[in-house]
Amino acid sequence: MFLRNAWYVAAADSDVAREPKQIMILGEKIVFYRTEAGKPVALIDACPHRKLPLSKGRIKGDTLECGYHGLTFDCSGNCVRVPGQDRIPPSANIQSYPVESRYGLVWIWMGEPALADTDKIFKVEHYDDPAWGINRGDALPFACNYLYITDNLLDPSHVAWVHQSSFGNSACEDEPLTVEGTPEGVIVSRWMYDVEVAPFYKKLVPFAGNCDRKQHYEVRYPSLAYIKAVFTPAGTGGDESKLPAGQYFQMDSYNFMTPVDETTTRYFWFQVRNVFPGDAAISKYMSDSVAFAFNEDREILIEVQQGMTQKRTRNIDLAIDAGPLLFRRRLQKKIEAEQAAAQPQPVSA
Repeated sequence: MFLRNAWYVAAADSDVAREPKQIMILGEKIVFYRTEAGKPVALIDACPHRKLPLSKGRIKGDTLECGYHGLTFDCSGNCVRVPGQDRIPPSANIQSYPVESRYGLVWIWMGEPALADTDKIFKVEHYDDPAWGINRGDALPFACNYLYITDNLLDPSHVAWVHQSSFGNSACEDEPLTVEGTPEGVIVSRWMYDVEVAPFYKKLVPFAGNCDRKQHYEVRYPSLAYIKAVFTPAGTGGDESKLPAGQYFQMDSYNFMTPVDETTTRYFWFQVRNVFPGDAAISKYMSDSVAFAFNEDREILIEVQQGMTQKRTRNIDLAIDAGPLLFRRRLQKKIEAEQAAAQPQPVSA
C-alpha cells in the first residue's frame, strides 16, 4: 500500500522531453511529455477506447494523439478530438496528474488533484547558493520495496559494516542514537566525538586529525530523506552553526525514493556541500563515491527483499530498529486514514 496524497519524484528533468514516455509509479503506468513551452505533462497511459498506451502515440502541438484510432487529449486529459464523429463522449476524458519541475527533477502528485500544493514539495536548502557545491548522479533502480530503503536510511549504524571503505568506520558501531518523531517524519541522529575521519570524507574536510562527527538521518513521509553529515575538528562538535565558515565540513544528501510497485523502487539523489563549490573534480569524486556506496546498499537490500519474502527464519527487531519501526507505524496510520477518507460515506435514511 502507498500514500497517494504526496509528492513523488517521477523523473529527472532531462528524462522528460517532447516524445511521450511511460513511467510506472505506485503501480500505475503514466505517460509524460512536455508542451511546446517546456511544461511537463502527466496523463494516465491508456486510451479509453481500446487501452493502447498513449506513450505509443505522438505529440501534436501540446496535445497527445493515440496511435491506434487518433483520439487526441489535451494537457488536462480532456479528449478534444475523436476522428469520424463530432460528438466527444464525456467518458473519453482521462486522468491527469499535477506535476512540477524543481531541483532538476519532475515531481508528481499521485492523489486527489485538488489537494496538490507545490509549497509542500520537499525544501532543499542551499540548492542555488553559489557558496555551496552540488553533485548528483543517475537514478538507481532498487529491486526491493521502498520501505526497506527508508529502514536503511533511518539506520546510521549500518555504515560501519556496509560502507567500511567509504562512509563508515568502527566509530559508527556502538554510539547510541537519538530517535525523534516529527509531524513530517522521523529523525535519527548522534554526535561521535574525537573519532577518525571516515575514508570518503578525508578529501573533503578542511582540517587535519580526528573529528567530531554528526550523523543526522531524517526520513519524511512517504519516502523522502535528508541526510546531514557534519565534521568539525575534534573537541569542537555539538553546534556547527557556531563555527566560522571554512572550519568545518557539511554535506546535505537528498534522497527521494519513488515506488515503482511493491517490489521495485527508483532512487533519486544529489548532495550539496559547503566546500569546493566550483570544483568539478570534487563533484565527480563525490558523485562516483556516493554512487558506489549506494550500490553497496542496493546489493544488501535486494537480498533483504528476497529473504523477507521467503521468511526462512523468524523475524526479530533490535534496539537500532527504533527509528524505522516508528516511521513504518506512523506511515501506516497515514495510509489507513487516507483510504478511510476516500471510502464513500453511507447515505442516511
